[in-house]
Amino acid sequence: MMSALIFYNDTHIMKSIISLLLLTGTLVVHANTTRPEIIAISTDSTQLIYAVGDNGRLYQTYLGPRLANTTEATLLPVNRPGGTDGASRMVTWEAYSTAGSETFFEPAIGALHADGNPSTYLYYKNHETTQVNGGTLTKIHLADDQYPFYVTLNYMAYPAENVIKTWSEISHSEKKPVQLTQYASAQIYKDAQSFYLTEFTGDWGKEAGMSTQPLLFGKKIIDTHLGSRAAMHASPYFIIGIDGPAEENSGEVLMGGIAWTGNFRLTFEIDNDGSLRVIPGINPYASTYTLKANETLTTPEFVFTLSQHGTGQGSRDLHDWSRKYGLKDGDGDRLTLLNNWENTYFTFDQDKLGQLMHEAKALGVDMFLLDDGWFGNKYPRNNAGAGLGDWDANKAKLPGGVSALVDSAKAAGVKFGIWIEPEMVNPKSELYEKHPEWVIQQTNRQPYYYRGQMVLDLSNPKVQDYVYSIVDRILTDNPDVAYFKWDCNSPITNIYSPYLKDRQGNLYVDHVKGLYNVLDRIKAKYPDTPMMLCSGGGARCDYKALESFTEFWASDDTDPAERIFIQWGFSHFLPAKATSAHVTSWNRNTPVKFRCDVASMGKLGFDIGLQDLTADELAYCREAVANWRRLYSTAMDGDQYRLVSPYKSNHAAMAYVAKDRNKAVLYTFDIHPRLGEKKLPVRLRGLDPDKNYRVDEINLMPGKKSSLKENGKVLSGDYLMKVGINALTGGDYNSRVIELTAE
Repeated sequence: MMSALIFYNDTHIMKSIISLLLLTGTLVVHANTTRPEIIAISTDSTQLIYAVGDNGRLYQTYLGPRLANTTEATLLPVNRPGGTDGASRMVTWEAYSTAGSETFFEPAIGALHADGNPSTYLYYKNHETTQVNGGTLTKIHLADDQYPFYVTLNYMAYPAENVIKTWSEISHSEKKPVQLTQYASAQIYKDAQSFYLTEFTGDWGKEAGMSTQPLLFGKKIIDTHLGSRAAMHASPYFIIGIDGPAEENSGEVLMGGIAWTGNFRLTFEIDNDGSLRVIPGINPYASTYTLKANETLTTPEFVFTLSQHGTGQGSRDLHDWSRKYGLKDGDGDRLTLLNNWENTYFTFDQDKLGQLMHEAKALGVDMFLLDDGWFGNKYPRNNAGAGLGDWDANKAKLPGGVSALVDSAKAAGVKFGIWIEPEMVNPKSELYEKHPEWVIQQTNRQPYYYRGQMVLDLSNPKVQDYVYSIVDRILTDNPDVAYFKWDCNSPITNIYSPYLKDRQGNLYVDHVKGLYNVLDRIKAKYPDTPMMLCSGGGARCDYKALESFTEFWASDDTDPAERIFIQWGFSHFLPAKATSAHVTSWNRNTPVKFRCDVASMGKLGFDIGLQDLTADELAYCREAVANWRRLYSTAMDGDQYRLVSPYKSNHAAMAYVAKDRNKAVLYTFDIHPRLGEKKLPVRLRGLDPDKNYRVDEINLMPGKKSSLKENGKVLSGDYLMKVGINALTGGDYNSRVIELTAE
């Protein structure tokens, strides 16, 4: 039975005290009786607003379009009527809800204090806002009233990019360690009639597949338990369509991702009032974290944007932010390359690689990339089952070592890059024989080897030093090595850390923090060395890792028809220059032109033997490389527009528009058109309606002329956006690349 005594005045700021007597006791929710302390986190387009209640605790009161007059935020209620009668109880959105309190839903933090008490109550202490690179940083300090236990909520707002980044810092000064059972990065609320979640899931070879579902009462969780190869099944990104499924060019959408290269958990909870709370953070699975006194646990950053104009605008905002702040050398150039993997696999020698370097030069790319199989002597790396951990050049294959390959690349007129997988070890390796204690393993159980590998324990500082030394030694001995492909093929198995001993709950967290320590050291000493982030494909794609990498490998699946879907998914959060895309021999039923045009939508590379190409195909590839380079600033640094979705048709179309709107490039693909289907013109977006653009189809096979109706014409941006270009065809695996130039 519940009784309530209500005093309610809705003429101005709510002034009431509501006492709810529950079966288990009494719950008191205090409403403000004076003007609350207002804390506004603002971009040019969006505001996230907090207020301090008269009970001294912090509440979110608003997330939406930026208010013209922030002082009116004082009118926003800290407590809002809920329930069918609108006054029987109050709903509160606590900024960082706590386990063991009166929270009825998923908390952001749970802590077992040194005395065994599992409850935490956080009260507002103070906050400060400072100007930092790109925007403002607001730090809100909270503390428990009974324990020396502290949480600082951090909000970094990037006004021009309309992006907010938030994370928490947790510390204490209790006499003994505190056990953290949950430790989210943030807790964000949104109110609407309905919510639709778009998630990005799959597996090896089918990464970032998109699916949408309504969010109904209860929790929907996207999480991963894989440890090092964390995003193999689920990408750490999401889209929430508000009051309807997310649309490309209209409607309100919340788009975000957790910047964490380990186990993550994204919780979406609809409460009994139909409100949404989003709780992103480290997955607490097997990770009850032991936090010692005066230590601080800093949670991963949660990066999000709120768009009022669909996912297209949200993506462009995230791309702009990523190029400036979330991607190594985000405003810099990228190297085109020829990789040897699908050409040779493990079977090559110094002479063969020298020939391929000359092929790279003939192709017109910048660099030759040597993949797996170049190392190991006692246990030669002739297959995936041996050699990992022993990073000395194999003398039988490469008698001159890495330095001879660097010299050969110079002689051929290209740069040289190299593959490494430094976090892993094979049981058949000298490293494992010397340092079994460096490996995550359970010595009293039969080991399980994923891909014949084990994972080095990066929570151990000695292991961090060793992994760092792999890159440092290669670059010290061979300073002209121009590029690293950094792979990570195994999840964490045999889960036990010899180093952490009685703090096994820290392993999944401290392992990732150890990886970041290594990457930070590399970036500090070699800031200009580009690196590709690979993990058996797209199993590492988060914003935090990409701070140390210039690009990532979206998938080992390079079938161009499948890559259209994979790259389409990742394009919602990551700019084209961050997405490595290679022309390979996957799906030989597709023309080389189709394969190359798909790869040209990202950071272009090749993994194919030139001997497999005809003279016309080779000439085409050379021209495609030259055109990609010529249009680099338009496609890689311009605004991206998804025009025709492969999920909604048998075609796809993507355009990139230069920031000054003087140049654009349109890619169109016919995947499997139906016989006699209706084909509509592709309408451009983002052009200047008052400018005239010359339309030229490029990337044509030698001897072929364009059949594009609009080819060679000069058309207004207004016409191109309202009427469009008749670029789609009825043939399987046809593709077009169309350049538009303002005149």
